[in-house]
Amino acid sequence: MREHHVSCLNSRGFHRLHYTDWGDPANPRAVICVHGLTRNCRDFDALAAALQNELRVVCVSIAGRGRSDWLPNAEDYGYPQYMADMTALIARITATGARDLAWVGTSMGGMLGMLLAARPNTPLQRLVLNDVGTVIPKASMARIGTYVGKDPRFNSFAEAEQYVRIVSAPFGPLTDRQWRHLTEHNTRQFDDGRWGMNYDPAIALPFRKVADRDIVLWPAYDALRCPTLLLRGAESDLLLHDTALEMTQRGPRPRLIEFAGVGHAPALMADDQIAAIRDFLLAA
Repeated sequence: MREHHVSCLNSRGFHRLHYTDWGDPANPRAVICVHGLTRNCRDFDALAAALQNELRVVCVSIAGRGRSDWLPNAEDYGYPQYMADMTALIARITATGARDLAWVGTSMGGMLGMLLAARPNTPLQRLVLNDVGTVIPKASMARIGTYVGKDPRFNSFAEAEQYVRIVSAPFGPLTDRQWRHLTEHNTRQFDDGRWGMNYDPAIALPFRKVADRDIVLWPAYDALRCPTLLLRGAESDLLLHDTALEMTQRGPRPRLIEFAGVGHAPALMADDQIAAIRDFLLAA
């Protein structure tokens, strides 16, 4: 695993996006992995490790998350900025030899991938949507709103891990080692010795502006032309079963794979989840 940054432009200057780069950097077959609303690139370590012998895997932390810079203007936390940032990242990757480019997006990362893949002349040739679809119910937005941007503090790493286990319980059954990994990379220790979440609480500002209604993405989805795989936690409240079924009949008509005992969203750490993505990305 290599770690890099790419400079991107915001409304008040430049910021740096942190990303991890796995596998042969000269491999023309590459996949970009993008996380959910409050997560970061290290969520994909298990997936990237499993794919790196056959694909170049680039996992990015969106601005305000992980080791990427926080934006000076909170109003910039939104999809226009994220799409511009990803364009800079794609330019970096293609400049170093990537020609066959795929995208794996969880939740917010899937929405971002959908918007980019729907654009004319998109460089994205395959798309994996992990527990996100064309309708985001306001009820699931309300659930996410109960914790995003709250900026809780904990007296120890153990307390922080307990909190992560609670708010991320819909990820499904994970091992103690996996929970520790997620906690290590999604929390940080502050100067006063206490622990907190590893993202800018201001990312919640634009989120709250749309949290009182369903988000509908059918126009972008119906414009997709690339092969698409749709993953869903069988107990997800963000990608409802009926929505997923309708998606299989429209747009790119993806294959739907559901994982029992999982809500929003599959953590992509389990062998069956990784295998589903690997088989799709490596298919001729």
